[in-house]
Amino acid sequence: MKRYALKETGKRIASGLAIGDEIAAGKVCLIKNADAIDRFEEGTILVTEMTDPDWVPIMKKAKGIVTDYGGRTSHAAIVSRELGIAAVVGCGDATESLKNGQEVTISCAEGDQGHVYEGILDFETSEVRLEDIPDTQTEIVMNMASPAAAFRWWRLPVKGIGLARMEFIINDMIKIHPLALVHYDRLEDKTVKKTIREMTRGYENKEDYFVDHLARGLGKIAASQYPQAVIVRMSDFKTNEYADLIGGRQFEPQESNPMLGFRGAARYYSDSYRPGFAMECRAIKRVRETLGLVNVVVMISFCRTPEEADRVYEVMAENGLIRGQTGLEVYVMAEIPSNIILADQFADRFDGFSIGSNDLTQLVLGVDRDTSEIVHLFDERNEAVKQQIRQLIQAAHRAGKKVGICGQAPSDYPEFAAFLIQEGIDSISLNPDSVVATLKRVAEEEEQLG
Repeated sequence: MKRYALKETGKRIASGLAIGDEIAAGKVCLIKNADAIDRFEEGTILVTEMTDPDWVPIMKKAKGIVTDYGGRTSHAAIVSRELGIAAVVGCGDATESLKNGQEVTISCAEGDQGHVYEGILDFETSEVRLEDIPDTQTEIVMNMASPAAAFRWWRLPVKGIGLARMEFIINDMIKIHPLALVHYDRLEDKTVKKTIREMTRGYENKEDYFVDHLARGLGKIAASQYPQAVIVRMSDFKTNEYADLIGGRQFEPQESNPMLGFRGAARYYSDSYRPGFAMECRAIKRVRETLGLVNVVVMISFCRTPEEADRVYEVMAENGLIRGQTGLEVYVMAEIPSNIILADQFADRFDGFSIGSNDLTQLVLGVDRDTSEIVHLFDERNEAVKQQIRQLIQAAHRAGKKVGICGQAPSDYPEFAAFLIQEGIDSISLNPDSVVATLKRVAEEEEQLG
């Protein structure tokens, strides 16, 4: 398994959909139509408007491919995948912005979006031998946001996805505030209204645009690990982040401290956001029941009290999601001290816990991790944080519930990973690029513990 990563960045010339996860660099060979195919030079970056079967012989000789038109199921995308060639498709104006003979780097290693950079940039390629990776008793799972990345990393020997972030799909694929679709006729900004009208063309009901795109994105993530569990966290934008979505400013309050404000569970059952949460539920229901991906587990974020959990369940049930029916499990993010202090009550309501170490550390230590003057105080290894984690693991296991953690601390700090294993945590969810190293570290720690 090869991994690619840029070691530097340059001026971005064009962007489109990334096909594959490779990086390629070379000179542009600009060919606008099939009549000029004979001019192609082997080992160059083919730049054209679009391809068809007549182009395959030269596509096999290309270092990379860039097109003006096409999507993920276009001819260029399909052939590029089969050939293992980096391709950026649907750029719109690549044949105008790129010049014949120009040196460029095309990167498909940065998520769903592929980019064409000016010049030959330095990048690295690393090889992972999967057969050399040991098995562990502690389940190692992945954090995932991008559907494209899910298919890029599916070969890693993990036991599923411990945190699928819905926000990435909303922000990068849907881009429109949920309530701007629900209340489209009430939009005050005419420019915003026009933009949404154009983006949702073909959808008679604008809410279906949200549900369709969200279900499709989550479905891809769930399919990449089926039948292993994929834990999907319901939206956890803060108000300032929601406001940045198209049409969002009309529906979001201005808060002095969004981190502690109108977020997570409190939004889901609120009168104002309830219709937005309903669309999230409809998307989950479609993924599980229409697509058949019953490995999807729902996770509720920032649930401050057990009573909030009850209110969220009421809204979920109104939209056809009932815990226990069709095997639906519901987890809670353990990221607030109350989740741990009242762990027994939360365990009565949820099937498992996932420790959100970033927010938990902030709230236990009273540290805003975004404030540079005190960022040195933010440390998951602090004894106060570790005591909270220890207490939760013990309470969860008493109730027969699983508990995992999602965050970078176990991969950044070997001693923290050791602590988690010693305390008997059930799973550790990591960013994909740290899975291999952490798996080896966990195996070593488990061997030492006997």
